Amino acid sequence: MTVTTHEPTTAGRFGEFGGRYVPESLIPACLALEAAFREAWADPAFRSELDHYRTTYAGRPTPVTAARNLSAELGITLLLKREDLTHTGSHKINNVLGQALLASRMGKTRLIAETGAGQHGVATATAAALFGLRATVFMGERDIERQQLNVFRMHMLGAEVVPVTSGSRTLKDATSEAMRHWVSAVEDAHFCLGSVAGPHPYPWMVRELQRVIGDEAREQCPDPDVVVACVGGGSNAAGTFAGYLDTRARLVGVEAAGGAAMSSGSPGVVHGSRSMVLQDSHGQIAEAESIAAGLDYPGVGPEHAHLGTSGRAEYRTVTDAEVVRAVRHLAEREGIICALESAHAVAWVLREAGTPVLPTGSTVLLTLSGRGDKDMSQLMEGLR
Repeated sequence: MTVTTHEPTTAGRFGEFGGRYVPESLIPACLALEAAFREAWADPAFRSELDHYRTTYAGRPTPVTAARNLSAELGITLLLKREDLTHTGSHKINNVLGQALLASRMGKTRLIAETGAGQHGVATATAAALFGLRATVFMGERDIERQQLNVFRMHMLGAEVVPVTSGSRTLKDATSEAMRHWVSAVEDAHFCLGSVAGPHPYPWMVRELQRVIGDEAREQCPDPDVVVACVGGGSNAAGTFAGYLDTRARLVGVEAAGGAAMSSGSPGVVHGSRSMVLQDSHGQIAEAESIAAGLDYPGVGPEHAHLGTSGRAEYRTVTDAEVVRAVRHLAEREGIICALESAHAVAWVLREAGTPVLPTGSTVLLTLSGRGDKDMSQLMEGLR
């Protein structure tokens, strides 16, 4: 294992990854955002106000639940960090409350967001309502079809949901459209990016806003053998890993087999940063495919690319079939119906527990990034 650098350089790089690959017209906006976030993050009043909303509105701290039945079955100690219990039902609220507060501080009146599973869109619409901002959420047409509940929730919260009909009609295309729209609206709108992807400062800023997961978990479970979380762009995993980077714990990110940028990708540029990306032989971005809309993305955040290539974290894959079985198994054993995204981490633990990969007796901290209400129609089809 080589020594890792956990803070980005002034150019926004984690090792060879990261950076700011955007149109020239967006460079001033990225620089202004970085300066505003650095100033706010160093301001005790901003941090205090954010902590207030995290506690009284989002419901933090979230508990760690001992999965007693699964632990007995698998021969390990399995502990679940319950981000599914936050307001709006996923870890996305942690990031959005911070970015919405920052947008208000910068004088912006509107939030632009992209969403795949809809959880980031719901969180953005929620924060916009809370802080009196308008919200425009870009969402792929295919994801709109499979995440109807979250589309309805966004409408209820007063957000405009813009269908994206280009490309694969999923998260990749929604992100592209949101960035294009940001170019034309940068004066009054803040692009509320939902993952640790995009141009600097987003990967670092979103990681810092999500590290509350890892910091809390470290206090609740100081010495796990393994820390595991699902990875698409990778915001919940980056936040969780941030609490354990300086420990002996193994860090394991679990990707969708059909969208495994770390396992099957190569270095490239997507949505403003250099990272591990699924590409074809001509260097064009390849389509990802996952049952979980939130993981249906051809890239991964640049910090994950750095952690993976440096050896500090490892990245594994599970199939859609394993994911569906994992949702049901967790529900039947522990009474918890998790999101399809989170079920990737559960599926890896179910498959590997008791093997040399995850030996008997291990203590495992697993982040449940969201609840499964949104996936009921898909699961009804998949489990018939």
